[in-house]
Amino acid sequence: MSTGVDGTMSRVNRVAAVDCGTNSIRLLVADVADGVLHEVVRRSEVVRLGQDVDRTGRLAPQALARTLEMTRQYAAECTRLGVTKVRFVATSATRDASNRDQFVAGVRAALGVDPQVVSGAEEAELSFTGATSVLAGPAPYCVVDLGGGSTEVVVGSSGPQAAWSMDVGSVRITERHLHGDPPTLAETAAATATIDAAIDDSLTHVDVTGVRTLVGLAGSVTTVTAHALGLEVYDRTVIDQAVLSVEQVLGSCDVLVHATYAERAALGFMHPGRVDVIGAGALVWSRVVAHVAQVAGLTHVVTSEHDILDGIALSLA
Repeated sequence: MSTGVDGTMSRVNRVAAVDCGTNSIRLLVADVADGVLHEVVRRSEVVRLGQDVDRTGRLAPQALARTLEMTRQYAAECTRLGVTKVRFVATSATRDASNRDQFVAGVRAALGVDPQVVSGAEEAELSFTGATSVLAGPAPYCVVDLGGGSTEVVVGSSGPQAAWSMDVGSVRITERHLHGDPPTLAETAAATATIDAAIDDSLTHVDVTGVRTLVGLAGSVTTVTAHALGLEVYDRTVIDQAVLSVEQVLGSCDVLVHATYAERAALGFMHPGRVDVIGAGALVWSRVVAHVAQVAGLTHVVTSEHDILDGIALSLA
């Protein structure tokens, strides 16, 4: 319990949110009081659960082992910090895997809860809730959560009004199209065609014409932002709520798409687990920004470090 400014008592819940996507598994431990999050710990580890899922339709044994080992580490941290509620959300890679029962059993053994394999629409709603919980820009918002296997687009003001999940992401597009170092013109053209087709389809389901703020979430977007800001090292406090011009975003995306593996790895802000897929992530983000900015008449883009993890934690309040 804690005392509010008006002298009333507020119940504080210490909760843990786990987001397990195609490329990374992330943990947020937070105290929640009166619908407000107070962050205790936030972690992100690249485990590449979605390794080869697009090709095989199954979770690879090595990927399962990496992910479940990190889940056990997260479970130990939750115990140490006195967490009372845990929600584990699994997204694109797990949705697509025929052997996801192995994953469910492993998470249950490690954390004591079943992972919830959410739909693309549920993923979009959680991302929207998390991103807009701290957003200062004008509504309506278009929130884009760019993951490893899928990208969610959701539009709304006080809450989500329309959402769509596209089967394009940094890992999926890399595995399908971008094999050269750097990718060839033919590879980037094929990848662009795949991405554009998915965006065109999404915009038939989600109307962005009245959007006033475009918000990008997740590792590919924050990495592009770090490049655009000229950061020497990754700094979450600088990246969060950063406002960039469309031209800045597209320029940094273009550099990352066409850079070699060695050039990307040498960037001080680059997470080692993202080096091989950031070109595809940047390509997806550049196409989304170009399409939405043109339709909505936007000149700037906001990056948020508050995302589906925050949405999951708030759902436990």
